[in-house]
Amino acid sequence: MKDYMRGQFAYFGLKAPVRKELTRMHRNKGGLIPEEEKEVIVKWCWNQPQREYQYFAMEMLDKVVKREESSIIVLYEYMITTKSWWDTIDYIATHLVGPYFKKFPDQIIPLTNRWMSSENVWLQRTCLLFQLKYKKDLNVALLEEFIEHLRLSKEFFIRKAIGWVLREYSKTNPDYVIDYVDKNDLSGLSKREALKWINR
Repeated sequence: MKDYMRGQFAYFGLKAPVRKELTRMHRNKGGLIPEEEKEVIVKWCWNQPQREYQYFAMEMLDKVVKREESSIIVLYEYMITTKSWWDTIDYIATHLVGPYFKKFPDQIIPLTNRWMSSENVWLQRTCLLFQLKYKKDLNVALLEEFIEHLRLSKEFFIRKAIGWVLREYSKTNPDYVIDYVDKNDLSGLSKREALKWINR
């Protein structure tokens, strides 16, 4: 597991089914993270060397995502920008930030404008991926704006994310994705990823 993450994090070596079962058992016994201690507990998990602690914190937050107040975004941003790698970013973007923006749509423009201007790859990747599960509710104009801003990036994780979100949207609107890829100068990686589901 450590090798798979290019040696960046230590692991207990708990495979996902075992980890999730342990999390379920803990939740059934002790409940969810207490609201008044949420930030302290999540940051404690984030500061532990073993990556499973970060997975635990994300999955526990996912259980209460629909009940969160708008201020939770400060904690989400901390999680995005600390110990950043694709495994946590993709979960946070789709399971936490995505639902957050559906609940607080007035926050989308100010936050994503700041994130896109930050030059932080992981905040930018979050902008691309938070709509991954939106299907017909995906804001095409907003996504196009993000892609246009980032399409010349040499960063692998940005190019991959552009292709991934287009590929996922192709399951809802394949004609749009075909037309968009045809008319826009995307990287080879982004194009391959975008058309993968359609070609298959």
